[in-house]
Amino acid sequence: MRAFLVVMDSVGIGGAPDAASYFNDGVPDTGADTLGHIFDACARGAAEEGRSGPLHLPTLAGLGLYQAADLASDGARAGDQPVTGLWGAATEVSKGKDTPSGHWELAGLPVPWDWHYFPDRVPAFPQDLTDEVCRLAGTDGVLANCHGSGTVMLDQFGEEHIRTGKPICYTSADSVFQIAAHEEHFGLDRLLTLCADLAPTLHAMKVGRVIARPFVGEPGSFTRTGNRHDYAIKPPQPILTNWVQEAGRRVYAVGKIGDIFSMSGIDEVRKGDDATLMRHLSDLVDEAEEGSLTFANFVEFDSLYGHRRNVSGYARHLEWFDAELARLLPRLREGDLMLITADHGNDPTWTGTDHTRERVPVLIAGRGDGSIGQVGFADVAASIAAHLDVPAQGPGRSFL
Repeated sequence: MRAFLVVMDSVGIGGAPDAASYFNDGVPDTGADTLGHIFDACARGAAEEGRSGPLHLPTLAGLGLYQAADLASDGARAGDQPVTGLWGAATEVSKGKDTPSGHWELAGLPVPWDWHYFPDRVPAFPQDLTDEVCRLAGTDGVLANCHGSGTVMLDQFGEEHIRTGKPICYTSADSVFQIAAHEEHFGLDRLLTLCADLAPTLHAMKVGRVIARPFVGEPGSFTRTGNRHDYAIKPPQPILTNWVQEAGRRVYAVGKIGDIFSMSGIDEVRKGDDATLMRHLSDLVDEAEEGSLTFANFVEFDSLYGHRRNVSGYARHLEWFDAELARLLPRLREGDLMLITADHGNDPTWTGTDHTRERVPVLIAGRGDGSIGQVGFADVAASIAAHLDVPAQGPGRSFL
């Protein structure tokens, strides 16, 4: 009896009841639907780069993905394909459409405060904060000091960063402070130390994450590396990983889960790009201890395709994930559960470049078939705990 909790980062399914309160470039998220709009784009031949035709997700569809999507947003895309899993749609209550908010609540802890967000103006950061960055970095200034996309920040400020040594500091609609620096000219260790030393100041402001964004290359060809590191606020109360660990079970983190939870309740971390993470997940399906929890996040749906509004790329990644999942599910042991969900939306057809407020799918292999209906994010943690027979401490209720 083991549990595998797999987050398809940003694969929302529309229908959030409070979407009108969240915005992209001043436009409310009302009507945002990551999966639905990708499905429609593929159906009309508008997502043909590196793939072709209707969106092909037989494994996820067989677990009830389209039924969940129809439940979330009153759609009609499910058709008559037979379903072999449990399925439902989850609604978030935390006041944020960001990574920590979604993951904390999936792990049983709705965010107990309002995050701090930086204003979309130049400069975005208060002077005392930039002064502290300069003190810690040993520089006489910072670059950017604004909202922006990471790749745009590199194109716009990378050359000046190399020339002056000033760190590139930027934010987004999320509660985040990001610092980009060249691994060779500025130094990777120096960047990581800067972010680690700065994190307590930002956390005291209730900024969710300080993110180190290292890059390499020369002007005109800068690329971000896999050495990103998130310095997140530690959850203030026990979460699913703690519940499992305190019961004497092992907790494996795949991807950025360890960073998101500031290593709270984590025994082992495995990182890499999504292809590498899938290999790690595959290995853990074979190797994870009895009674354990494997908590995985696949970030490239979000980072490579959602934020960049790349519909074809997002569709390709969904189809890749589906094919990989088809190879994993038959290898689950008797008594295992795999629950596949998401943390927020990032509709690649939407205006702006930020996350979108949406419901998310809840798809479960290993516990029969049928609808679990509309559930809460925190119910995911309660259900995983019930499956593993460990005490749950959060507000969620098991749907198993």
